[in-house]
Amino acid sequence: MRASKWAGGLAATVLVAGLALAPSSSSGASARPPARPLGVTWMQGFAAPGTPAKYDKVGVLKVGPSTAKNVLVLEPGTSAGSAYFVPLAQWIVSKAKGWQVWSVERRENLLEDQSELNLFKEGKATAAELYDYYLGFLKDPSITHHIATVATSTVEFAKQWGMQVAVEDLHRVIGAAAKLGGKVVLGGHSLGGSVVTAYATWDFGGKAGADQLAGLVYIDGGSGATPVSAADATAELQALDAPSATPWLAFGGIPAPFAGIFSATGSVSALLDPNGPSLGQQSGLLPADLVPPVPVTNAGQYGYAVNAATSPPNLLAAQAHLGTGLTATGGWNGAGALTPIKRFETMFSGYPLLNVDGTEWYFPQRLTDDTGAVDNGNANPAQAVLGVDATMGHHLPRDLRIYAFGARLGGESVLQDAQLLAAQSHIPAGNLTLINRQSTYSHNDPAGAYPNNVFFDHLVPFLDGIAARR
Repeated sequence: MRASKWAGGLAATVLVAGLALAPSSSSGASARPPARPLGVTWMQGFAAPGTPAKYDKVGVLKVGPSTAKNVLVLEPGTSAGSAYFVPLAQWIVSKAKGWQVWSVERRENLLEDQSELNLFKEGKATAAELYDYYLGFLKDPSITHHIATVATSTVEFAKQWGMQVAVEDLHRVIGAAAKLGGKVVLGGHSLGGSVVTAYATWDFGGKAGADQLAGLVYIDGGSGATPVSAADATAELQALDAPSATPWLAFGGIPAPFAGIFSATGSVSALLDPNGPSLGQQSGLLPADLVPPVPVTNAGQYGYAVNAATSPPNLLAAQAHLGTGLTATGGWNGAGALTPIKRFETMFSGYPLLNVDGTEWYFPQRLTDDTGAVDNGNANPAQAVLGVDATMGHHLPRDLRIYAFGARLGGESVLQDAQLLAAQSHIPAGNLTLINRQSTYSHNDPAGAYPNNVFFDHLVPFLDGIAARR
């Protein structure tokens, strides 16, 4: 399956994950524990041509004991931020001894204005202030204190933030992890799986990126064996290079940064003000199939939009199994959930961390385009057009371990991609862990399911096995 399938990744998620939009304007700043200090550590990244030095950085959100030598590095999917993995990472390090988890925060997140979200997380801003700052001003011109979006003319350089930039930034992260002296495993969800393959097969001076790695983990995403044509790749570049073109991927016609803002404000409102009446339901911004038939709370609107049983079929990438559904009073009944709704809200809001959430408000179109040329690390004409150097697909270490988990979006294709990648480099079948739960796990359940999680149940032994190897 070609990599561009994974470009959908969490795109639909950020469209609807925040469709509660904001808490009730009637709720004020509440007394709650202060948010923790900033959790993302920024390091020097790749010097991308034309990019100001202040953006040549890559972040990691480190979870686990600093004394642990082994590191699982996780690459988020389309429009996903590092906080998406935090609940899963905390669980992993509680069970897999000797491991840290580093969740990648890509450079584009430096463009986000998290100021009002920070205040709301700390209880220093009201719900109405949160809503007005990020969304309310769109309908009410009297609101003068609001977010200033990033003008396209000031970020033309971001049109170059494709696979090379993502892989080179990731190379800095992997290098820092390797310096700890233990094993390094690279994993990715959705489009992040394409980045995993690109990195593992990237030609770093004649050596594959996987030479630094002990294992790969694919979470409902991967690469594939059908690249885009050179003609299509050329057309994509020409469209992106047009003077009027935005560097950012748009979701369902919603321009950056608003899809990410919907996710961030909606998830935090549902988490911290679950019982407030949903403004989203009354806003006129929601598609009809996302509007519940009865008045709902923030938690009710949020759950209705992303729960597998109530979210529309075209939003498969947005979904998790969050419970039974709406209550008689418009709240959310989480009984029977595979992924508890509060856990899901925490993944996307980033609460209680400051300056970070579980989405990317500005996601590079170029990175989406470049995934189509990865082709399981095999040189092809589109790679030459796009500057993708994932050509070492037949030169991976034979002792590399690979874990591939298929859920609702990727299913069996995720496993097949991993098997093909292994076969190219004569990696023994015994080094592969292949699990398909397409019929029972939505796209986001592998990261969110708790306390019963088939993905997690196989991941911990996979990591333990790698740690035990000499």
